[in-house]
Amino acid sequence: MTTPYIPPEWAFEFHGHRCPFMPLGYRMGRLAMDRLGVEREKDHGFFVFTELGEGHPQSCLMDGIQAATGATYGKVLMSKLFYGKLAATFYHPKKGAIRFSLQPDFIDAMGKFEFFAYRKKGMEPSEIPEAVRDEILKWVYEQSDDTLFKMELKPDFKYTPVKGSFNKMKCTACGEYVFERYVRTKDGQPVCIPCSTY
Repeated sequence: MTTPYIPPEWAFEFHGHRCPFMPLGYRMGRLAMDRLGVEREKDHGFFVFTELGEGHPQSCLMDGIQAATGATYGKVLMSKLFYGKLAATFYHPKKGAIRFSLQPDFIDAMGKFEFFAYRKKGMEPSEIPEAVRDEILKWVYEQSDDTLFKMELKPDFKYTPVKGSFNKMKCTACGEYVFERYVRTKDGQPVCIPCSTY
């Protein structure tokens, strides 16, 4: 089945350019919410664990996930596992967990588009001709959910979030506030991590 989950214009503005991976993340996030029966997260109850790493451009997927789910880095609801894989696990404490990964055959087919020839030459997505960007976006939108994603329920998945705290103190070296779980001790005095020198 093909879903109607095409990112709104504000999601592209947030992301900064038009590429296929932000929309894939958006669709992945919306499908995960559908499967788990949850709404877009307003506060701090829905978590995403992306398997992406660094040094590969497909991490644009994460901006789409954030836009779709409301599980943002700023709310400490998204974590990066650094596996270097195009996958993410979505978790709600009362609804369970589901993992989505991009299908290898889909990735192979997508790699044949002219868009990636430009990217491999080092051209940024915003510099690629609009017609080339539109071609791959249209194709991605036309693919069925099953063509794009492998979906796995994760019944044994568990996660306990770090308890939030407003407690902080001033570093005795630089004078800046530091939240208590990050306070270190140097010469018997509370200091921040940079001032601790360890």
